Amino acid sequence: MTTDTQTRTRSFVQALNEALDLCMDAYPEMFMLGEDIGVMGGDFGVTRRLFQKYGAERVRDTPLSEAAIVGTCVGAAMVGMRPVAEIMFADFLGECFDQLVNNAAKVHYMFDGQFKAPLVVRTACGGGFGGGPHHSQSVEGWFLNVPGLVVVAPSTPADAKGLLIASIEDDNPVLFLEHKALYSKKGDVPEGMYRTPLREADVARQGSDVTLVATMRMTTEALAAAETLADDGIDVEVVDLRTIRPYDVDTIVESVNKTHRAVVAIEAPKMGGLAAELSATISEECFGVLDKPVVRVAGLDAPIPFSMVLEKYVLPGRDDIVSAIRSM
Repeated sequence: MTTDTQTRTRSFVQALNEALDLCMDAYPEMFMLGEDIGVMGGDFGVTRRLFQKYGAERVRDTPLSEAAIVGTCVGAAMVGMRPVAEIMFADFLGECFDQLVNNAAKVHYMFDGQFKAPLVVRTACGGGFGGGPHHSQSVEGWFLNVPGLVVVAPSTPADAKGLLIASIEDDNPVLFLEHKALYSKKGDVPEGMYRTPLREADVARQGSDVTLVATMRMTTEALAAAETLADDGIDVEVVDLRTIRPYDVDTIVESVNKTHRAVVAIEAPKMGGLAAELSATISEECFGVLDKPVVRVAGLDAPIPFSMVLEKYVLPGRDDIVSAIRSM
């Protein structure tokens, strides 16, 4: 729901910055913490100018300790604050995995509702820029098996702003994934405070021949692939997941019931990840209407190379999606 329907062109980074600024102004219990988010404005510029506006008490530079950052968030959230942490690269969520999985995600359950953990952990994920094996991973699969945790993954600037506001206002711990390849992406972004609902997928493109489920950068690749296939008379419906956990089963099932075919496009490796989860759900829920088995388009089961040529080989893209759909 928007409070102002006027839109302007903004980049993904600018949209995130607007969301943080609006929420910092609206909620005095909110504060931010992370490495270099203060004077520097964050490694990718998402928190730029917020230190100057809100001061060092509410925009806190931290030591290089992901466990300390998220541990502080959990404690602060339990006593009524709404912390928003930045973990510079998602690859290093392993350093605070215990704080997220065994503390934040379980606080409400373990204390029988007496405490909650309304915190957001923002982090940059994904490849496409030659960052190598320690700065390019897609980590959503690490957290699929954690009840109590919400995982959000926008693909457009408008959704980035709306989903971040909704995440900050949510009473659950939220892992907010920002694909680095999307930071420069531009689009129409409404002014003012608005919320994009969590746990609701978006039908980014209507179609009748095949359902293509994607998230983050792969949504962009999916839409490009759909345009290519349209020239061949193949009408692709693209479903942008937006929230990865818990994901919107109903929208996916409704689409597959219409198209009778499904492809899942995910950047992470195929084994044990989101692509496998979605494929299994579609097969279970839509078995009677599927004309073909579900096809998964995913990254290779390999570390991400530094070489851009090899990285392109490991990571999936629009050409892989086009080939998968044509094969059906």
